[in-house]
Amino acid sequence: MLIAAESTSASRIIESLADFVLALKPGGQIEEILSVSAELRTSINESLVGIHWLDGLNESERKVGSDALSSALDAPGEVIHCNLIHNLTGNIELPIQYHCVAIQETKRILVAGTDMRPVTNLRQQLLNTQQALEQDYWRLRQVETRYRSIIDMVSDAIVVIDEQTNRVLEANPIANRLLGRGKSIVGKPFPVGLEAEDHETVAKLCKQALGGGRENKAYVRSEDDLIPLILNLNFLSQNGESRFLARFTPEGSGSFNSEILGNKMPAEIQNASDAIIFTNENGQILAANHTFLLMTQLMSEDQILGRLAHEWLGRSAVDMNVLFNNLKLSEEVKLFASTLRGESGILTEVEISAFKLLEAENPTIGLLIRDVSRRVTNKDLSSQRLPKSIEEITRRVGRVPLKQLVRESKEAIEALCIESALKLTRDNRASAAELLGLSRQSLYAKLRDHGIEKAPKSEAN
Repeated sequence: MLIAAESTSASRIIESLADFVLALKPGGQIEEILSVSAELRTSINESLVGIHWLDGLNESERKVGSDALSSALDAPGEVIHCNLIHNLTGNIELPIQYHCVAIQETKRILVAGTDMRPVTNLRQQLLNTQQALEQDYWRLRQVETRYRSIIDMVSDAIVVIDEQTNRVLEANPIANRLLGRGKSIVGKPFPVGLEAEDHETVAKLCKQALGGGRENKAYVRSEDDLIPLILNLNFLSQNGESRFLARFTPEGSGSFNSEILGNKMPAEIQNASDAIIFTNENGQILAANHTFLLMTQLMSEDQILGRLAHEWLGRSAVDMNVLFNNLKLSEEVKLFASTLRGESGILTEVEISAFKLLEAENPTIGLLIRDVSRRVTNKDLSSQRLPKSIEEITRRVGRVPLKQLVRESKEAIEALCIESALKLTRDNRASAAELLGLSRQSLYAKLRDHGIEKAPKSEAN
């Protein structure tokens, strides 16, 4: 038999592979069909003898097959691999993985083919499953987005608590402002932000909810400001997860937006060209107009109410501290230079004018914020002195050592930064030291070294 007569390399191929094995002439014509599996006998049979192995393939497939034949003839005894797709009658595709080896003695080529349809079908099933999982994932993401949007829009404080760990898993912005004073309460043990006397009441309510009670309601108070609240608590168990769902509403009519978070912006200035916000003495935002939302790249006022102004205003928290400290000494502050940070991180140069609302029931501060990033000006505060100093230093190149020039440049820049900090803080040396990251003693020493002697204003922290 032909198989027995060929080399051991051909024998190993036939033994290890084989849905079918063909013997080809050096030109690629099928000379003999050595073996074929029962599944392929209707497609691969004696009618193919004499036909070229690559007949019926498209141009790119023929090139792959021709390269495999050439490589096999150039290296007799070496196994060459290639994958081809044959087109059968009825537009049926037959993917085959081939192993070709040329027999040096006879110049014949043995081709062993493996039917790849089971693998292809498995890959297609895997792809379909992956696509289905991705569709389910995006549907879940859309549901989660809608759920979070609804939770964030409601006027009540909503908190989700893990029954096993008794820690807060989720809280909407209203809950963070009410129970966390503007900071996130996620991860904290529940109850949080309530008077200590009410903790026992909440514990009894949780036991009542676990027992299947439907009307789980109690009256509690927020910590410090003692706002009377109605707590509704429900227990949910699904897919092995146990959760408490807590809702806090103000006792009586109204909502947190109007009763807890302060004043709403008057309609007349809602669309003013300048950004306007109202804060309390601690810098927590009570109201903001539409222009401020645009500048901070936020969608709704609820996203900022109760949060601190320095999250968006100021080069650091020091800026707002300086501004509010100055307001304690006077009724207003005009043209305070600062920056505004959008949600995407974009910085905008602004000027802030601040004033007190003397007729308000609670101490309230108004901030008028104007975008000055595109303002045309003839003077650049950052370069009033620096070019002259650099010019003076560069003229001395060659006359004095480089180390001395570098030291003088450092001293000139340091003096400019100190003067700028004093100007931003209106000569408040305590705030200027904090802005520069120095101790007061270090700042005083540098002021003496650079000969900067200005009468300091109040240094209240």
